[in-house]
Amino acid sequence: MKNLFDIKGKKAIVTGGSRGLGRGMAQGLHDAGVELVIMGTTNRILKIAEGIDSPDAPVHGVIADFNNSFEVEKAFDEAMSILGDLDILVNNAGMQIRHPSSEFPLKDWQNVLNVNLTSAFIMSQKAGNVMMKKRYGKIINIASLLSFSGGINVPAYAASKGGIAQLTKALSNEWAAKCINVNAIAPGYMDTDNIADIKTDDIRNAQILDRIPAGRYGTPEDMIGTVIFLASHASDYIHGSVLLVDGGWMGR
Repeated sequence: MKNLFDIKGKKAIVTGGSRGLGRGMAQGLHDAGVELVIMGTTNRILKIAEGIDSPDAPVHGVIADFNNSFEVEKAFDEAMSILGDLDILVNNAGMQIRHPSSEFPLKDWQNVLNVNLTSAFIMSQKAGNVMMKKRYGKIINIASLLSFSGGINVPAYAASKGGIAQLTKALSNEWAAKCINVNAIAPGYMDTDNIADIKTDDIRNAQILDRIPAGRYGTPEDMIGTVIFLASHASDYIHGSVLLVDGGWMGR
């Protein structure tokens, strides 16, 4: 049973690995013995990688502009030159911009879609071409509760996360028979920068916590078990799924 979840010695890329959920998942994969490239938008990612790095599970930082398709491709190629191979891809890079839909600037719409959805497609496409050659690979997309619902004042984010859920299924339909597992994790309300505004609103904060059966916000550490499961042989017959890590929110 232990071997079913063993991912020691695998090679992985985690995008958006500098903070929040990405940072937590990167730490979990590292602790499980995976060699990592973590990607972020500033030089800070290099320092974070250095802080996690260890001889048994090296961690490398790569700077990537996820709003620029050419830069996303370049970052993937740099990661491959470091790792030499790829077993696991975690598409976590994301951003959030809030405006009423009637006033939502097109530039902000395009930026959110580029970072949250288009970059994930590019990374998945390039990873898939590596993984198909050896008939093995795990692609894990980070979806959201807004893959299922629309939210308020976040039309671009909702569209991007709905797109992530559908992209996960579309890639799975083509690649499952090639021994590549494409799945997604949909976090609920997690205690990261994304909910900073909510936590300062006493009414909204209470409304959300009252609906979460677990009675608390999630943490980056709550993502680790699921990402290791989807990265391991334990998930070999799971394809195109969107797994909720939400403290029971969607079941309420």
